[in-house]
Amino acid sequence: MRGNPEVVDYLNMLIGGELAARDQYLIHSRMYEDWGLTKIFERIDHEMQEEAAHADSIIRRVLFLEGTPNMNRDDIETGEDVVSCLKADLKLEYHVRDKLAQGVKLCEEKGDYITRDMLRQQMSDTEEDHTYWLEKQIRLIELIGLQNYIQSQM
Repeated sequence: MRGNPEVVDYLNMLIGGELAARDQYLIHSRMYEDWGLTKIFERIDHEMQEEAAHADSIIRRVLFLEGTPNMNRDDIETGEDVVSCLKADLKLEYHVRDKLAQGVKLCEEKGDYITRDMLRQQMSDTEEDHTYWLEKQIRLIELIGLQNYIQSQM
């Protein structure tokens, strides 16, 4: 089924963001694992897998719409410690959320309601799961202190 070229182009741009999120979560999860922070490693590894699934869904949709997926990922920001990793991931999630919202709007304008619904679901995951969890971790560090937070993640 031939899709709207603007929607396909936008989906290709979104693939880059999802791949970047996947790769950023991958490096951060492995850093946490190396530091012995098994709880946060497990959570961020799970987030990495979800981002890969988001990218997969968008790639499949581009193919369905008779487009060619663009596999070039956006740049990533690798943190150097727990706080900078969490903040970099949160910054990325805010960026992805904004792009997904714009994609929902574009799909609505172009009458592609299936793609719109797919992006809305991904936006829900981004807001209600990924972003919320990251915001909560940063708040916990502010409330209980970095050392107590790190100890709770071992």
